[in-house]
Amino acid sequence: MEGFITDWLNLALRWLHVVVAIAWIGESFYFVALDNSLKKPKDPALVSRGVFGELWHVHGGGFYNMQKYMVAPPEMPEDLHWSKWPSYTTWMSGFALFTVVYLFSPGTYLIDKNVLDMGPVVAISAALGFLAAGWIVYDSLCRLLGARDKLLGVCIGLYVLAAAWLACHVFAGRAAYLIVGAMLATIMSANVFFVIIPGQRKMVDAMLKGEAPDPIYGKRGKQRSVHNTYFTLPVVFAMLSNHYAITYTHPHNWAVLAIIMLAGALIRQFFVMRHRGQVLWYLPAAGAALLAAALAFTLPRPIAPQAEAVNAPQLRIAEIAPVLQQRCVACHSAHPTLMGSAPAGVMFDTPDEIARNAQRIYQQAVQLKAMPLGNVTNMTEDERLKIAAWFESGAQR
Repeated sequence: MEGFITDWLNLALRWLHVVVAIAWIGESFYFVALDNSLKKPKDPALVSRGVFGELWHVHGGGFYNMQKYMVAPPEMPEDLHWSKWPSYTTWMSGFALFTVVYLFSPGTYLIDKNVLDMGPVVAISAALGFLAAGWIVYDSLCRLLGARDKLLGVCIGLYVLAAAWLACHVFAGRAAYLIVGAMLATIMSANVFFVIIPGQRKMVDAMLKGEAPDPIYGKRGKQRSVHNTYFTLPVVFAMLSNHYAITYTHPHNWAVLAIIMLAGALIRQFFVMRHRGQVLWYLPAAGAALLAAALAFTLPRPIAPQAEAVNAPQLRIAEIAPVLQQRCVACHSAHPTLMGSAPAGVMFDTPDEIARNAQRIYQQAVQLKAMPLGNVTNMTEDERLKIAAWFESGAQR
């Protein structure tokens, strides 16, 4: 029953997280597109009123005229929309989901003793520390380098690369990817909470008092907003990566993560520039080339069979079923003991189910060694070789 309740809690939090993340990303992407599409108004009356730029939309059967003021309009509207709650709810729901799935089961999800042998308390503390340190180091870089945007961008890129390397040498690969993504997502939401919204409030308060607002708040907010724009697609990949063991189980998984995140940033840049009226096709082409490079880099290498396996008689399901029963059926069963339901509906209770999932078993347990998850059931190397010999000899029934 506990596993069943946990699965439903996982589902509810994941659904909420996806919904609010769509709202935040959609709103963020819209404002970036709007900001980059503004045209200087031709009407002198608009210029005299302080309109910096405008854009006409046609959508849903109506016409919309969006206008941007660099300072307050002649009359400050009473009802101002503050773009903050989609960000906050995305982070809170994501952290709750991270807690339920990863922090509640550190031995399964956070720890890989082949990467670093640590206890559950150390693993949980390291994961939480990673999120906090991620923001502290990033914010310090921004404050130290100030408006030197290009240098700051290079430093942030190197910092993310270092964080990916470190995470992949501390946590299980699956957790490492998620934690790097969560670190960037924490930075994004912290930018909104600690920099963007407080700065906007100070500017509005100054305008309401008839004072000239300090331009530094607008500059800082714009800089952090730009950073959030380029973090978005890398974070989306990190959130989806747990479905793709072909990436996080690679011996150099940190490099695979860095390559795919860079591809996401380049593709995002294409859309940013497109809204400015510049269609730079080399950007998505470079992104696609990086993804192709990641594919080539992660291609599984042939497994050289041992001499005993070459001369051994062909194995049948009856001979590997005990291995699956001992190491895999705790999760992959109609009545699992470790989870509320079998992941992805994959079960190994019967010979037919084993035969139907032969390719999946071979890929996950032998080629990628992603399963059992965290190797919590202690599958041995000899057992993996036995599965390999069975599959490579034709997966006989």
